[in-house]
Amino acid sequence: MKTFSRLILSTCLVLPLALGAQQPDYPAGTVPNEHNINGADYPRIGDDGRVHFRVFAPNAQKVEISFRGEMTKGDDGYWTLVSKEPEVVGFHYYQVIIDGVSAADPNGKPFFGMGKWVSGIEIPEKGVDYYSLKDVPHGLVNQSWYYSKIRNEWRRCLVYTPAEYDKNPNKRYPVLYLQHGMGENETSWANQGKMSNIMDNLIAEGKAKPMIVVMDNGNIESFNTQPGESRQDAMKRFGGQFPSILVEEIIPHIDSNFRTLTDRENRAMAGLSWGGLLTFNTTLNNLDKFAYIGGFSGAGSIDLDNLDTVYGGVFKDRKAFNKKVHAFFLGIGSEEGPQRTKSLSDGLKAAGINNVYYESPGTAHEFLTWRRCLKEFAPMLFN
Repeated sequence: MKTFSRLILSTCLVLPLALGAQQPDYPAGTVPNEHNINGADYPRIGDDGRVHFRVFAPNAQKVEISFRGEMTKGDDGYWTLVSKEPEVVGFHYYQVIIDGVSAADPNGKPFFGMGKWVSGIEIPEKGVDYYSLKDVPHGLVNQSWYYSKIRNEWRRCLVYTPAEYDKNPNKRYPVLYLQHGMGENETSWANQGKMSNIMDNLIAEGKAKPMIVVMDNGNIESFNTQPGESRQDAMKRFGGQFPSILVEEIIPHIDSNFRTLTDRENRAMAGLSWGGLLTFNTTLNNLDKFAYIGGFSGAGSIDLDNLDTVYGGVFKDRKAFNKKVHAFFLGIGSEEGPQRTKSLSDGLKAAGINNVYYESPGTAHEFLTWRRCLKEFAPMLFN
């Protein structure tokens, strides 16, 4: 007991000293990255948009930050690197590479991207808060498990329900099925996409209808070819089962376990990058189930020269298509070769197919483009 008392006393004496210890000197004008774990001071984001990285690896021979270059080792065992140029605003992946081995930064929260668990930095977009956490009613993102007979496996989807969902037990809601891109999974929209913040803020401002948002795994986490399979054939297979999984298994699961409006007028689908291709392949082959379609930097395309026959001839009757599809959204970043999507939009319009083209200024194939697309697309839904 005396030993325990002395331990308590010594701890009480040390704590005030620790609390009053001088804080380390940080580079002027920098703040911790918002995706650092609690208590981690690095990486730091400078007010000039550059990122300051710091990694402790005293026995390493070489340390790098992916996409940014080699770090410099100090006498204290810490390696440092400052971005050569200001980083583009928004969210960006990175990894720490130690003696050739790539890993997530232990000081950062994990994000699934690039086909693995990696780290992320956020460069603040000044004067913009539509994806920020605000003092508004917040919805919930829950996980829901179901068994897929198509894949012979248990699968998980993440489901956003609006803030009012539990307060209105008799109300039913429309549903947006929202898909991630290549090398990502069902967590990506909720984490790096900040989907729930975007939806909470739009709904609170009266700019979007309260809706359920479902995010499932598109089976495109990692790309690989099977023995004897060409890359071209593998690309055709990549995510190929997902349209059937969504229509035959996910939608029935959601309709059975959540208070949904189950007609096509209250069902939408959108996807980013390869998720855009999955969206086209799902919705355009099942227009009896979807009335709203969104492609965000979508990998999918439409053969304008054979418009009457693609997707089973869904475009042949232009008036019927325009009546069925209330919003056909095509978005892309201005820095990722937007002409392909602009040409598709213009070609469809020239053929009499209504669509909305949106170009995100100054962004490439990245989540800031897709956050902006969601912000533009969601208010079009279910009106």
